[in-house]
Amino acid sequence: MGTLFRSGFCFLILILLCICLSGHSVSAENRRPKNVQVALRAKWSGTPLLLEAGELLSKEWKDLFWDFVESWIHPTNVDSDSNTAKDCLRKISSYGKSLLSESLASIFEFSLTLRSASPRVVLYRQLAEESLSSFPLADDVILNTNDGGISEPNDTTKTTNSEAFLLGMNPKSPGNKCCWVDTGGSLFFEVGELQMWLQNSKDIKDGAFQQPEIFEFDHVHPDSTAGSPAAILYGALGTECFKEFHIALSDAARKGKIKYIVRSVLPSGCESKSASCGSIGTGEPLNLGGYGVELALKNMEYKAMDDSTIKKGVTLEDPHTEDLSQEVRGFIFSRILERKPELTSEVMAFRDYLLSSTVSDTLDVWELKDLGHQTAQRIVQASDPLQSMQEINQNFPSVVSSLSRMKLNDSIKQEIIENQRMIPPGKSLMALNGALINIEDIDLYLLVDMVHQELSLADQYRKFKIPPSAVRKFLSVLPPSESYAFRVDFRSPHVHYINNLEVDAMYKRWRSNINEILMPVFPGQLRYIRKNLFHATIDMMISLFENNLPMRFGVILYSTKLVENIEANDGELPVAHLKDDHEDISSLIIRLFIYIKENHGTLMAFQFLSNVNKLRIESAADDSPETHHVEGAFVETILPKAKSPPQDTLLRLENEQKWNELAQESSLFAFKLGLTKLECSLLMNGLVSEPNEEALVNAMNDELPRIQEQVYYGQINSHTDVLDKFLSESGIQRYNPKIIAEGKTKPKFVSLCASVLAKESVLNDLYYLHSPETMDDLKPVTHLLVVDITSKKGMKLLREGIRYLIGGSKNARIGVLFNSNVDATLPSLFFMKAFEITASSYSHKKGVLQFLDQLCSFYEQEYILTSGVAESYQALMDKIFQIADANGLPSKGYETSLSGFSAEILRSYLNKVAQFIYRTIGLECGANAVITNGRVIPLSDGSTFLNHDLHLLESLEFKQRIKHIAEIVEDIKWEDVDPDMLTSKFISDIVMAISSSISVRDRSSESARFEILSAEYSAVILQNEDSSIHIDAVIDPLSPSGQKLAALLRILSKYIQPSMRLVLNPMSSLVDLPLKNYYRYVVPTMDDFSGTDHTVHGPKAFFANMPLSKTLTMNLDVPEPWLVQPVVAIHDLDNILLENLADIRTLQAVFELEALVLTGHCSEKDQEPPRGLQLILGTKNTPHLVDTLVMANLGYWQMKVFPGVWYLQLAPGRSSDLYVMKEDGEGTQGTTLLKRIIIDDLRGKLVHMEVMKKKGMEGEKLLVPADDDSQSTSKKGTQDGWNSNILKWASGFIGGKDQSKKEKSSSLEPGSGGRHGKKINIFSVASGHLYERFLKIMILSVLKNTNRPVKFWFIKNYLSPQFKDVIPHMAHQYGFEYELITYKWPTWLHKQKEKQRIIWAYKILFLDVIFPLALEKVIFVDADQIVRADMGELYDMDLRGRPLAYTPFCDNNKEMDGYRFWKQGFWKDHLRGKPYHISALYVVDLVKFRETAAGDQLRVLYETLSKDPNSLSNLDQDLPNYAQHMVPIFSLPQEWLWCESWCGNTTKPKAKTIDLCNNPMTKEPKLQGAKRIVAEWPDLDLEARRFTANILGESIEPQELPPSPPKIETTSDNSSEDEESRAELHLQLILILSTDLFSVLSESYRSFSLCCRIFAVTTLPSSFCQVFLLLLAGFSSIFPIILVPYSFPSVLPIYFRISEVLGKLNFAVFRPSFQPISGSRSQAHCPSLQPGLTCCNLSASSFPFWCSSCLPQQPHPADLPLLPCCHAKAKKKSKQAAASAEPSSAVTPASKTRPSQLSTAPVSGKDALMAGQPDLAKAPATSQPTAGTVTVNDAATTKVRPMDFHTFISDIEASPLPESHHVGGTSEHRPVVALPDKETVEAEGKKKVSFAGLFSNNRKLTEDNKLSKFVLDDGALKLEDNDLIDVKAKLGFCLVGYIAGKFPGLKAIHSLAKSWGAAFQQHVSGWLIFRFARKEDRQRILAGGPYFVFGRPLLLKNMPDCFEFKQDDISLTPVWATLPSLPLEC
Repeated sequence: MGTLFRSGFCFLILILLCICLSGHSVSAENRRPKNVQVALRAKWSGTPLLLEAGELLSKEWKDLFWDFVESWIHPTNVDSDSNTAKDCLRKISSYGKSLLSESLASIFEFSLTLRSASPRVVLYRQLAEESLSSFPLADDVILNTNDGGISEPNDTTKTTNSEAFLLGMNPKSPGNKCCWVDTGGSLFFEVGELQMWLQNSKDIKDGAFQQPEIFEFDHVHPDSTAGSPAAILYGALGTECFKEFHIALSDAARKGKIKYIVRSVLPSGCESKSASCGSIGTGEPLNLGGYGVELALKNMEYKAMDDSTIKKGVTLEDPHTEDLSQEVRGFIFSRILERKPELTSEVMAFRDYLLSSTVSDTLDVWELKDLGHQTAQRIVQASDPLQSMQEINQNFPSVVSSLSRMKLNDSIKQEIIENQRMIPPGKSLMALNGALINIEDIDLYLLVDMVHQELSLADQYRKFKIPPSAVRKFLSVLPPSESYAFRVDFRSPHVHYINNLEVDAMYKRWRSNINEILMPVFPGQLRYIRKNLFHATIDMMISLFENNLPMRFGVILYSTKLVENIEANDGELPVAHLKDDHEDISSLIIRLFIYIKENHGTLMAFQFLSNVNKLRIESAADDSPETHHVEGAFVETILPKAKSPPQDTLLRLENEQKWNELAQESSLFAFKLGLTKLECSLLMNGLVSEPNEEALVNAMNDELPRIQEQVYYGQINSHTDVLDKFLSESGIQRYNPKIIAEGKTKPKFVSLCASVLAKESVLNDLYYLHSPETMDDLKPVTHLLVVDITSKKGMKLLREGIRYLIGGSKNARIGVLFNSNVDATLPSLFFMKAFEITASSYSHKKGVLQFLDQLCSFYEQEYILTSGVAESYQALMDKIFQIADANGLPSKGYETSLSGFSAEILRSYLNKVAQFIYRTIGLECGANAVITNGRVIPLSDGSTFLNHDLHLLESLEFKQRIKHIAEIVEDIKWEDVDPDMLTSKFISDIVMAISSSISVRDRSSESARFEILSAEYSAVILQNEDSSIHIDAVIDPLSPSGQKLAALLRILSKYIQPSMRLVLNPMSSLVDLPLKNYYRYVVPTMDDFSGTDHTVHGPKAFFANMPLSKTLTMNLDVPEPWLVQPVVAIHDLDNILLENLADIRTLQAVFELEALVLTGHCSEKDQEPPRGLQLILGTKNTPHLVDTLVMANLGYWQMKVFPGVWYLQLAPGRSSDLYVMKEDGEGTQGTTLLKRIIIDDLRGKLVHMEVMKKKGMEGEKLLVPADDDSQSTSKKGTQDGWNSNILKWASGFIGGKDQSKKEKSSSLEPGSGGRHGKKINIFSVASGHLYERFLKIMILSVLKNTNRPVKFWFIKNYLSPQFKDVIPHMAHQYGFEYELITYKWPTWLHKQKEKQRIIWAYKILFLDVIFPLALEKVIFVDADQIVRADMGELYDMDLRGRPLAYTPFCDNNKEMDGYRFWKQGFWKDHLRGKPYHISALYVVDLVKFRETAAGDQLRVLYETLSKDPNSLSNLDQDLPNYAQHMVPIFSLPQEWLWCESWCGNTTKPKAKTIDLCNNPMTKEPKLQGAKRIVAEWPDLDLEARRFTANILGESIEPQELPPSPPKIETTSDNSSEDEESRAELHLQLILILSTDLFSVLSESYRSFSLCCRIFAVTTLPSSFCQVFLLLLAGFSSIFPIILVPYSFPSVLPIYFRISEVLGKLNFAVFRPSFQPISGSRSQAHCPSLQPGLTCCNLSASSFPFWCSSCLPQQPHPADLPLLPCCHAKAKKKSKQAAASAEPSSAVTPASKTRPSQLSTAPVSGKDALMAGQPDLAKAPATSQPTAGTVTVNDAATTKVRPMDFHTFISDIEASPLPESHHVGGTSEHRPVVALPDKETVEAEGKKKVSFAGLFSNNRKLTEDNKLSKFVLDDGALKLEDNDLIDVKAKLGFCLVGYIAGKFPGLKAIHSLAKSWGAAFQQHVSGWLIFRFARKEDRQRILAGGPYFVFGRPLLLKNMPDCFEFKQDDISLTPVWATLPSLPLEC
C-alpha cells in the first residue's frame, strides 16, 4: 500500500509540474527541441529486391540460386498478391529462408533489408549494357536474320556510354523487350527464335562465333555441360519472358547442348511487366545503411557563421517522429502518455524542458575524474547493457551531467585499474571467434560478411554431426601468420664460403660481444661484430667481401644443362651425362673451381670465378662464357703458384672422374633445392631474394630486427650458430615459388566442404592411393591431382604423384580427377578405366604403385609421345595383364572388370568431373593442377611439379593449416554416428573438408588473450552455449570507436544472439570531455518498407531533441571505400544552429554515395615504387574511363569506380613504353596485360599489382625533368607523345562530369571580358555557407583584377549542394573555368578526426596526385581572401627552382609579439633563421614538386608528426614550414599577403591580397572583420549574394552594415619604422568585448599592455555592467578610456549607465552616426533608438548625445540620463571657444535626477599625452562638421579620481532595489553621478590635500605607474575622517557568499536576487553581495536555505563589520553534518 501511495504521489507531482509548464510550452513553441534527419542514397537507381535475394542465396551456395528460381516460378503454395513493400519483403524473405537453416535465415533477412546485394545487380546492368551495345539496334527495332538472331556487330556501336558504365545506369528496354539471350554471336529476344537456333546443333557445335566471357560470379545451371557453348539470359525473375526463356534454356542444358547462364537484370521500362513483388525497390533511389552520422558540438571561438537567412529550398518530409520510449532524466514518457493521454501537450512540454536543460559540453575537473568508471558502472548495471552503452555514448552531451552525479562502486573502479596494467587505458579491441578485427576498418557490411562465413561453416560442420564444442574449436582456428618466413635449408658441403667472420684473421679486431647488435647506430651504419650473423650466397660477393661487409659469403654452383637432364630423367643423374659432359661449360667451371679450392685455397678459387667474368666482359661475349674464357681464367689464376704447366693440369682434369662427380653432385643438390628455375638467386640466412646489391642490403636490414629480438630475449648468444638455429626452426628442404607465395600474392583456396556433404558428389565416388602399408591410417593431407591424361604434362604430373607415394608419406593420400575432354580417345578412356579399377580394388596391394607407375610409363610412350592418334587399346590391355602379374596383382580380376568397358559411361563421368572442377575449383577442361586440402596450385605450360614439390607442399600445409584441425578431429567424441562409418577415409574426408573451408575465410592471423582480463564487475557477459559465434571485446565506451562498436554489437545481439564477453576499458583520468558529439549508426529495419504501398523508404539517421543554442557540425562516418557528398542540404551543415529553424521541427540532409574507391599498391621488384606511373581503368570495349597516378608512398593509387567488371592496364604513352604488368609473378616482355577487377559489393577492393621494366628500358626514368638536356633527340618524339597523352590526365578520377569546360583554347565565352594569355590556375577549399560566401567574393576579386583566363579548382568533398548548383552559372556569367576535384584519404596515412584539420590536410598532402599531370603550376588562395592585384604577376613569378612559394608572416604589428610562437622555443631553433610562412596564399610549381618527390616527403613527415596530438597545431601551415629544410620554400614579397592581425596599417595600401586571418587576441568574427577591414568587401558581397539569389530564385534583402569605429589616424612623416610602430601602439589596438564579457575581460586584463588606449564595446548585457566597470576601473586612472558602442540600440541603456559611473573618471563616450545627414539639427526620429524618441542628426564626424534641444516633448525614460549639447567647432579647439560653450541644463520633468555635466576645457595634444589622455586633437575627422552641427570635446575633465573602495561603495549605494520591495512603497530613482564642472575642480585644487588626493591624477602614461613627487606644505599628512569609511553604515543589511563549483553566470544570480527582493553586486574578488532594505528580510533569506543555482550550492553568511573580501576565504567550504540520536543537551 505504501508503495502504491508513493508511486501515486510521485505521479501527482509530475502532473502538477506538467501543468505548471503548460504555459511555458505555449509561449516557447518556437523553442521546442528540434530534430535532425540524415539519409544516404546510392548514385545508381534502385534495384529489385527479388533479384537481390537470389544473389544473396548464391553467395551461400551456388545451387541455391537455382532452387530459389524454381521455387518462385513454380510455387508450391499459391498465396495472395502482396500489395505493400513490407508484404513483399516478408514473402521474398520466406522463400529464401525456406532454403536455409535457422541460423542462416536471420542473417539472410537482415542482409536483404541492408540491400548488400544491390551492387551485384548493378554489375549485371553493366554487362547487359555491353551486351546490347555490341549489336546494332536501329531505333529499337529488332532486325532478325535467317537464323533468328542479330548478327555481325557493327564496330561503331561498340563504343559504349561511359556515363552509363560509371554510374551503373539501368539499360533501357530494347524494343520494349525485357529479356534476351546472348550467345556471343547473336541476340535473341523471342523464345521461338532461340528454339530455332538450338535445333540447329551444327551451328552451335562449330563454334564459329566468339564465346562470351564467363565470370566466377555467374550463375551456371547445374546441368550445363562443360565446354558447351554459352547462352546468357539477361532478364529478371518475376517477368513472364524470364520464365519462358528459363524453361527453354534449362531443357537445352540438360540435353548437353549449351552452358546456361543467368544474369539478373530488370531493364528500365519493364517494371510494369514484372510480378507484384518483382519490381519492389526500383521506384525510388536506393537508401543505404551501415554508416554513422555525427553531430559534433562546434568550437565557436571565432564565430565562423554566415548571417544570411535561408529564403527557400527543397523541403523534404518533416517526420516529427520522436522515440518516447527512451529514458529522460528517469522518466519514460511513452508510459506516461499511455496513462494520461489527455495531458499530452503538458507532458511533452515537460519532456522538452528536461531535454533542453541536460546538454553540457563542459564539466569541472573533479566531475571528470571518475566519469569513465561511472559510465562503466551505468552500463554494467543496466538491464540491457548494450542498449545502455549505445544510448550513453551516442547522446553523451545530454547524459554526462547525470553520469557525473552517480555514486561510484569502488569494486568496478579497482577492477578497471587492475585490467589497465595489462592493456592501455582507452584501448579498444575486438575478436570474432578468436581472430582480431581491425576496429578502425570495421563496418557493418564487412562484419555481416564475416559473421555469415562463420555461421555458414558452423552449419556445414553440424551436418557432419560434429558436436557444438568441436565446432567452436574449429571456428577458433587462426590462419597462419603472414609474417612467417620460409627459409631454404641450404646447409651442405656443396656451399663454398669465401670467409668466416668468427675464425678469419682479418676480422680479429672486430668486437665479439653479440650484445653490440643492440646498440643504437646512425641510420645506414653497419655493425661490425665477429659473428656469422648473416649468410649470403650471391654472385657479387667478391667485391662486397673486399669491402669488409659484415657478412659471410658463399656460393652454390650448378649446371643448367645438367639440371635439365636430371629433370628429364625423373630426378636422377643421367648416365649419358656422366660419361660425356665435356661440352658443358658450367660443369667445366665447377670442376675447375673445386680443384683450385682444394689445391690452392678458397680465395684463389673465387678469384678464378672473377677472372672468368672479367675475360667474358673484355671479349664482349654474350651472357654465357665460352671455353677459352674459362681456360684462360684458369691459367691466369693458378699460373703464379703452379708447379707444372696449367695446360697439362687442364688435360688431366678432363680425364679424372672425381671432379666430374663432385660437379654433378653440386648440380643435383641445387636441383633438389628447387632454386635452379630462378637461374641466380640470393639466400640470406635461407630467405630467397633477388641477386643484386640493393636486394642484399634490404634483406640484411629485414633480418636484423629478428636477430636483435632473439638476442634481447637471450635466445641467441655468443655461442649460438645463428644459421643452424634459423634453418632448424623454419627451414624447408626445397623452394618452389608456386608453393611458397611471395609478396602480396595469396594462395588460392576453395572449400570442399559442400562437395563432401553432397550425396552425388565426385569426391564421394573417388578412391585414393596411399603409401605402402598406410592405407588404414588417418591421412590429414589429401592431394587431388587434376590430370589431363591426353597431354604430356598431365601424365608427367600423374607419374610424379605415384613416385611421391612410392617415396613414402605417412600423412598424405592422393586422389586423381581426370580432366580430359569428353572427346578423348578410346585408349585414354581405357586407361582411365584401368586406373579406376586399380584404385578402387587393389590400392591395398603391395605392388599397386609400381604397377601404376609402369602402366603410366607405357601409356605415355605408346599413346602420348608418339605421333598420330591410336584408336585401338588392345596393346594397352595386354600390357595391363602383363604388368599386373609382374607386380602381384590379379590379371584375371582386371580381365573381368575391363570386360564391361563402356566409353559412353566414361565420357559421362568425364563431363561430371569437368563440371565439378569448373564450378568448384574454377578450372577449365584440360587444365592440370594440384589441390591440397583446398589449396589450388594450377600448373601452366611452362612449369613442372615434381614429387619433391609434393613433399614440400605436404610439409608446409600440414604444419601451417592442417595439423591443428587434425588434432581437434581426433579428440572428437562422436555421438549419433554409426561406429562402422568412423573409418580412416571418413575422418580424412572430414579433415580435408574442414581445413579447406576454414582456409577460405579472410580473417586476421592475430589474436589476443582476453581471458587474462578480470570480468567480475566491469564486464558485460552474454552467454549463449548454442551459438557458434563468440565475441571478445575490450571497449572504451566513451570513445569514437566505442560509439560505432556499441551499435554493431547491438545489431549482432539482435539478429544472431552470439555469446559475448565485453570488458569495459574507459580512461581512468579525464581532463576533458571524451565525447563532444551526438552519434547515430544507421541500421535498416523492416519499418523501412512501407506498409501501405510499394515504397521503400530506406534507413535514415534521426537525432531527436537536439540542443537549440549549440552550434553543431555534421560529419559522416562511412566505410573506408565510400566517397560521399551532400546533395540535398538547405542549411549549413558545418554550422547547424537549430534555433534558427523557426517553425521547422526537423533539419534534413541527404548525402549521396558518389563512388566507391578502388585502391591499390604498385610495386617493382627490388626497386622503389614507380612514382608517376599512369594507370587507366575501363571495360574491354572502352578501356579508358578513369585514370590515376602511382605515388611513391607504398606505390599507392586510387580510382573512382562503381559496381562492374573493370580492366586495369598501363596507360598508352611513356608508362606502357617503359613498363609491362606482371601477372602471377611472371611478366611477358613487350605485352600489356589486362588485370581484371570485379566490384560487386560495397566494400571496394584493394589491388596489388607488380610491374617490370621492358628489356632495354632498365635505365630509363619514368618522369623526365623538363630541364633535362641529357635526353637525346631520338627520345624527343616519345616524350612529346607522352606529354600529349596526359593533357587530360586524371580528369576522370579528379573531375569527372563536374568539369565545367574543356581546354579547347585560351579564349572564353562572352562575359569573360576578353581575357587572353596563359591560363592561371587557382586552387581553393571551403566548407560551410560562410566560407562558400567568402569563396565567391574571392573569385570576384580575382576576376576583377586579373585580365588573363582563370581556372579555379575546388575540393568538392565539403562543398554544399547550393554552391555546386551556383558555380556553373557563375562560371558562365563571369567567364572562368572550374573543376571539382577530390581524393579519398589513404587508409595507410594517419587520419585526422576533426573536419577542419582534414580540410587543412587536403591543402598540402595530395598536391602531386590531386591535379592532372598536365597542370604545371597552381596558386592556392584562401576562401576568405580578397585579391587586389593581377594574379598573373604572381603566376609568372620565378620561384628560383623551389617547388613552393609562401609569404612570410608580418612582424611590424608589435602588439602581436606575444603570439608569434615561431620566434621562440622549438620553432626558433628548428627554423634556424628561416622565416615562418603563412598558408593563406602559396604557389606550387607542380612540375618541380613532382620531380623532387616533395609530396612524398611531406606525407612521410606528416605520418611521423601527426601521431603526436600536440604536433602540427596548424597543420597546413606547420607542415611545410617544418619541412622547408627538405622541401625548400621561396619567400614571396611581403605585399602579396596582408592581414590585420600581424601587419601594420601603413603597409595595407600596398597589399595585393588581404586575408581575413583570425586574431588570437580579439577573436573577432570573420564576417564582422571583413566588413570593417576591407572597403570593397561589402560591394563584392552584395554582388555575389544577388547573383546567388538570382540563380536560386530567391529574393535578397540588403543587409545594413554596422558602422565602423572611428578611424583615429596619426600624422607621420614616415621617418622610420619605429615611429610608425609607436604610433600604432598608442592608437590602433581595439579590444572587442563579446557577450561572454567576464572571461574575455579577465583574460585581457592579464595580457593588457600599458600602451593600450582604445576600447570598442560591441554588445554589453546589463547583467555584466558592474563587472565591466570594476575591471575597467583599474585602467582608468592610468590612461583615458574611450568607449565606442558598435551596435547602438542594444547598448543604449548601458551606454548611459556607464556614463554615470565613469563620469567620475577620465573618459569620453561617443559614437559615429549610422548615416551622414547634412544640414542643421532636426526633430527626425533616430533609426537606432526607440520609437517616439528623437535625437540630433549629425554628420559622420559627430557624436550624438541626448541634448536639451533634442529632447522629445514627452518625458524621456528615467534611466537615461541627459548630457549637455556642446556647440564647439571641430576646426578651432581653443580655450576661448571651449570657455564660451556653456553647458545646457537638462529638463527632466518626470525625474528627480540632476543633469550630468561635461567639462569643455580643452587639452592640447602634448598636454593630453602627459596627463594620460588621448591625443584626439591631432586625429583629423573623417569629414568636417557643417554649421550648426553638435560636437563633443575630445577629452573630459582634467581631474580624475581612481576607482577606489569608496567608489565601489558608492556604486553599491547607487544600485536600486526592485520596485516591489522599496521602503515605504515609494519609488526612488537611482541618483545620477554628476561630472565636476570647472569651478568645482578649481575649488578642490585649493583645498588642503588629503590622503586620497595623493592618488588623484598623479600617474603619468609616459612613466607607467610611477607616482609624481608630492610636496606637503603643512608637514606630515594625517588621515582624516573622510579618508575612512563605515562599511555597515554605507551598505546596510547585506549577505555575502559564493558559489561552490563552477560559476553559473551573473544572469542566474540576478534572477535569484530579484526573487529575494535584494540588490545584487559582485565584488572584484569574486564575493557576491546581496543588500536588503530590512534586517528581517536578510534573516528570512538566510534561514530559508540551502540554495542551489543549477545544482551548485550557494553558500551565504551575514557580512561582518570588517569584512576584507579576501579571495582565500572562497576556498573554504562549510560542511553540513547530521548526527543521528544526538541528545538535546550535550
